Amino acid sequence: MQNKLIFLGTGTSQGIPMIGCRCSVCTSPDPRDKRLRSSVYVEYEGLKLLIDAGPDFRQQILREDITYLDAVLLTHQHKDHTGGLDDVRAFNYLYDKDFPIYAEERVQASLKQEYAYAFSEFRYPGVPQFELHSIDEHPFSIQGVEIVPIRAWHHKLPILGFRLGKLAYLTDANRIEPQEIKKMEGVEVLIINTIRHTPHLSHFSLPEALAVIEQVGASRNYLTHLSHQIDAHAQLEQLLPKKVQPAYDRLTIEF
Repeated sequence: MQNKLIFLGTGTSQGIPMIGCRCSVCTSPDPRDKRLRSSVYVEYEGLKLLIDAGPDFRQQILREDITYLDAVLLTHQHKDHTGGLDDVRAFNYLYDKDFPIYAEERVQASLKQEYAYAFSEFRYPGVPQFELHSIDEHPFSIQGVEIVPIRAWHHKLPILGFRLGKLAYLTDANRIEPQEIKKMEGVEVLIINTIRHTPHLSHFSLPEALAVIEQVGASRNYLTHLSHQIDAHAQLEQLLPKKVQPAYDRLTIEF
């Protein structure tokens, strides 16, 4: 069975182009510089998973003609990673069941505020129906398939990345402890966030992301959650080591 991943979105919280911006990246004609909010679709050991479901969820799912999902894994509670979850209603209708979401309890608490109408005692007909599953830094299974969470930090906010076999996905981080890097030993594909060349409060700069890439030692590495503060795709790929590539929306990889 061949595992695959589709980058549904590779941009930051505002996407690229950013509303009102006329910089060279936001006005680039290269389709690889048109970036929706960060999310990936993964087919792994028979499972069909989404990691994060931001405001572009509906557009991304329709664009890739995805008609079934086993679950959504959430890295953290920020709106650019959870803002599209109302649209799981379509899967509720299609398959007549609550939709499985795997998230830390802190993230679940945020969802219960953000989507209070879906958790109220008297729910309006047609609201999304969520089946919440609690996870933490320890491995968990979905239908017998193991997934390994990776703890990282988004400034002071603890978040989760995920390892699925030979692939690791880490977004919205600016710090990771050595014991968590050990969880990625032996991965062949690493996907990691970077937002710009210079230091940032809550995201890896490009030099910081490259340092983590060297520590992990994967043979293939992709940068995601890119902002308009970093180079356009064509320029960025010229600056990177051979084993590192900037991801772009709709890029599909096998692992």
